[in-house]
Amino acid sequence: MPVRCQQSPVLAGSATMATLGALMLYLTKPFSYGKHMEIPAPGVPPLPARTAWFLQELPAFVVSAGILAWQPRSLFGPPGTLLLGLFCAHYFHRTFIYALLTRGRPFPVVFLFRGSIFCVGNGFLQAYYLIYCAEYPEEWYADIRFSLGIFLFILGMGINIHSDYILRQLRKPGEITYRIPQGGLFTYVSGANYLGEIIEWIGYALATWSPPGLAFAFFSLCYLGQRASHHHRFYLKMFEDYPKSRKALIPFIF
Repeated sequence: MPVRCQQSPVLAGSATMATLGALMLYLTKPFSYGKHMEIPAPGVPPLPARTAWFLQELPAFVVSAGILAWQPRSLFGPPGTLLLGLFCAHYFHRTFIYALLTRGRPFPVVFLFRGSIFCVGNGFLQAYYLIYCAEYPEEWYADIRFSLGIFLFILGMGINIHSDYILRQLRKPGEITYRIPQGGLFTYVSGANYLGEIIEWIGYALATWSPPGLAFAFFSLCYLGQRASHHHRFYLKMFEDYPKSRKALIPFIF
């Protein structure tokens, strides 16, 4: 029996994600992981970064790829399946490549739990909409929204991957020392990796032209933008010689 699209839950999920994003803008204190990690609660030791990132990102990939795999249609058939394939590609990289290469600090279990819940919900929301709700015209592949969106998605993912590579090279395995990142978009902003991911999801929102895609792009902008701002303040406080012309997230502007 075919699954019928239920628009109300989709809109409710999208509105909830957008609201969470807006609430992030009111955070004056950064989430306690990575550079901003505080002393963990007694009896709750943090997990190694590679394990934590793998477990956190895995649900988004499993849920979305699972729904995609059940479809009898070709990946390069309806636009919805191709777009969901791009979403899966991002989380494949985050789960099986980024997580296994990262040299980050141990990760608090509470943030792993919260992140996993978000990934399950978002993975299902994006996949459900694209497979069961999205209706694209036959000429969607030639639409400027699709073409520009795909370009931005690939560009942003490339920036994100390259920036993560630069950050990994700043420390040897086992080190927790912080150094000033140089090269790539780090020449202009402190949060080059975050800028790349924001561009990626803006492209996804444009290509999907969907409430869930737009909500996720807005959430990413709020959450990662705030994270970039906190990182920028961290660098300015830690390094007296930190480049004064470097901005937090948007070159020459912010």
